[in-house]
Formats: sequence, C-alpha cells, structure tokens
Amino acid sequence: MEIDFLIIGQGLAGTALGYRLIKEGKSVMLFDQPDQNKSSRIAAGLYNPVTGRKMVKTWMGEILFPEIQPFYRELEELTGSSFLNSRKIYRPFLSIEEQNEWMGHSSDPDIQQFIEKIYTESQYPELKDPFGGVLLKMSGWLDINQLLDKMAEFFQDRLVKEEFEEEALNQESFGWNYRGVQAKKLIYCNGVAAQNSRFFSFLPFAPVKGEILEVVQSFNPEFIVNRGVFRVPLGNGTFRVGSTYTWHDLDQGPTETARKELLEKLTEVVKVEVNEVTSHKFGIRPATKDRKPFLGKHPTEESVYIFNGFGAKGVSLIPYFSQQMVEYLLDSKPLVKEVDIKRYFKYI
Repeated sequence: MEIDFLIIGQGLAGTALGYRLIKEGKSVMLFDQPDQNKSSRIAAGLYNPVTGRKMVKTWMGEILFPEIQPFYRELEELTGSSFLNSRKIYRPFLSIEEQNEWMGHSSDPDIQQFIEKIYTESQYPELKDPFGGVLLKMSGWLDINQLLDKMAEFFQDRLVKEEFEEEALNQESFGWNYRGVQAKKLIYCNGVAAQNSRFFSFLPFAPVKGEILEVVQSFNPEFIVNRGVFRVPLGNGTFRVGSTYTWHDLDQGPTETARKELLEKLTEVVKVEVNEVTSHKFGIRPATKDRKPFLGKHPTEESVYIFNGFGAKGVSLIPYFSQQMVEYLLDSKPLVKEVDIKRYFKYI
C-alpha cells in the first residue's frame, strides 16, 4: 500500500491533521492504540480565552479562537454528530481590587472581545462571589471522546488500531516502509510517546499529569465556573471538575491526594454539597518546556515531521495550527516561529 502520510496517533492532533490532509486529496493512514491515548481521551476539553492566575488573554487568542467553532462544527456536520458545547465561563472575583482590575480590563481591546459582562455584586447564592465576577464568551468545552470515536468511523480502513513500533520502520527511496505500508512522510502526533522516538528525543517535552473528577451537585447553571478549578456542566446534574497539574508524580493511576485537592477547591467556590463522585480519571499531557507546541520537520530526515506538544490547550490550539501544518507540508509555508521545532536545533 502506498500513501502520502503515515500519522502516528489518533488523538485530537492526529485526527485534525489527518482530516485536513484527506480534505486536500492526500492519502493518509493513522496508527493508534486507544487504550494508551490517555491525554486526549481524558482531557476536559475546555477552551477558555482568558487564562492563568493573573487572567490574561491566552497566547494568540485573537487568532486562535475565531477558528475553534467553525472547525469543530465542520467535523460535526461531517460525522452527523454533536460534540462542541459552547458555554460562557463565569469567574467570581475574590476582592474589590480584582473587581476594579477587571473594570480596567473591559477597555483593553485584547481582552474586551472575550468579555460578555462584568458584575459588581453577587449573582448566585450558591457561589462564593461576594464581589461579583466576569462572564467570558467565545468559550466552552469539547466532548473529545465523542469526536475521536466519530472520526474513527470516518477514517474507516485508514485507521489501524494497534501499537506503532518504530523499530519496524525501514527507510527506502520513496520514504518509509512500515510493515508493507509505503509512506512518503511520517508525522508524529502521539503525545508524550514521541519523546521516546529516535527522531524527537531531543525535544524538551515536559509531561504534566492531570486528574479530573465527575461529581453530582444540585446547582445546575448553563455556564462553566472557573476559579481555582473549573466546573463544566455535563447534563443531568453531573459536572466535570478539574484539573490538577503535577510535573513530578507521573505515576499511572488516579490519586487520593488529587481527589481531595479538587474537592477542596470546588468547595471554595461552590457552596452546594457534592452528592457523589462518579468518576476519577487521569492523563499525561504532552506539555513542553516553553509551553508552545512542537511543529515542523526533523533537522536531517527530510520526510519525518512532528505535530505535537499541545498540552492542556489542545482544543483551542489545534484548529488553527492543523491548518498551518497542512500549508507547511503541502506548500512550504513558514510556521509561526514560536512553534517551529527549529528553535531547538541548536541543542542537538
């Protein structure tokens, strides 16, 4: 079998890139082992234009966020499914100083476009928001599992559900032979597993373990609450609560420490009692040392590429950068410097 691109990994990155390449008329095959694809499968799927403790506009937010809904709606139409949930995010203020700071933000054009409304007094007796809060727009969450399952059906026989074994790769004149599959180019989209590749071990991945809960509570607003933890409404009184960020403990499995941390942080913002914890999961995010993704071509191998390292912000980064990657692969259009892996070639 002869193909243009062999994509390693059918997480969110590999799925988006594979779809865009097929749309351009290219032949594609994806290799994926779903039970090891923890990062995309466990991710909360949140997309939030204003993030961090200091609540600043996310990097390139003005470019990235207009691409989110059109791309995922296109995949919904393609698959006849629904997985994008547009939801506003409510962030309670903790002090009058913070309230005043956000009143100032409302005139900042970089952030103004993402603000729905600023409240100066408590809006909800169920929340700890004595000084009001800010309601953000152009936000929501993506049901990544639903998207990946539906896109797996779209890929059909282009998707091979088995572990990719790099030692079986043989370089030939046309590109690469992988157990009879003749591929012109390889693209590594396999999350943290890429750091074990002989091609990309030089890249400074900084894997982060994250744990999330699903809980049952009676307070059931349409919006996402985000203050210390996020609380995403899943329907039927169930909410996804997360997330922890651990760089040191990358052991497999959920921990009681994380469960306790998340529940404590939840009670700091939502006054309503948790009736039940119905789920506790973990994943290892393919984060990077400089918190920017890895895109580009191997420094010496002409036909080996990477599209990876999206960390906790894959839902918001991948729609835009998958298009950038396709234009780079097919038209040699330069990548954004901050994501091009050339920034690390001096360390090889």
